[in-house]
Amino acid sequence: MVSSKPDLTQLVAVALEEDLGEPGTDVTTRAVVDPNLIGEAIVIARKPGVLAGIRAAAKVFELVRPPCHYEALLADGSRVEPGDQVARVTGPLASILTAERTALNFLQRLSGIATITRGYADALAAYPSVTLLDTRKTTPGLRFLERAAVRAGGGHNHRDGLWDAILIKDNHVAAAGGVTEAITRARSARMPVEVEVDTLEQLREALAAGAEMVLLDNMSPELMRHAVETTAGRARLEASGGMTLEGAVAAAKAGVDRISVGALTHSAPALDLSLEVTKTWR
Repeated sequence: MVSSKPDLTQLVAVALEEDLGEPGTDVTTRAVVDPNLIGEAIVIARKPGVLAGIRAAAKVFELVRPPCHYEALLADGSRVEPGDQVARVTGPLASILTAERTALNFLQRLSGIATITRGYADALAAYPSVTLLDTRKTTPGLRFLERAAVRAGGGHNHRDGLWDAILIKDNHVAAAGGVTEAITRARSARMPVEVEVDTLEQLREALAAGAEMVLLDNMSPELMRHAVETTAGRARLEASGGMTLEGAVAAAKAGVDRISVGALTHSAPALDLSLEVTKTWR
């Protein structure tokens, strides 16, 4: 299967290089920490949330030189409370301190995504037929990790990128000269067609043209209910556009099949995690 997923080792190596600079040196740790000291550190949750990013954090400690051992104490998708121990790291103390921030950046960012996703998933639990989706509004270069974090939080992934699914947006419609013409042209790709609409008139045109999926963009709950009635099962309906928790629940009540939420990735606050050195020895 074709994939746009980058190599995790390469991605983490770039992140470490960003922190260490061209000399590849942590000048503070080199000046202050005895290179012969071995240490143990614990990653601890400071706020409640959902964990994600274990593989990326482990890879950081694997690639730092000299390397360290990262032992995950909880799996991705685990709910955490303040004080919970997430992972244990052992190895040269200098390496632990050098890798600390890069590892936490991955863990905190990805756990934040898993946490906000879990909030939406829990809010939609009463509507099991509705699928919660992410979007392409991701951090450049980190999409495959952020998509995994969405799954860890109980959500699902939309298309990987521009290459693996047809989604006709408003600018495509304008460029083609209308909804029907855009759908007709898209058939050449031999993929199911999803088209974005923002009025019931456009919805009717999309249904008449045989669209398999229709994205209802920034529609009110009342308009979405009318869209569900108009569609009558002829296509799958996806609600999108500024979806707050309350808006997502309202869309589910209206009867849509899918709800895509850009905020899962573009607005997730980092989960508060910290690394504490618990002991050292030679």
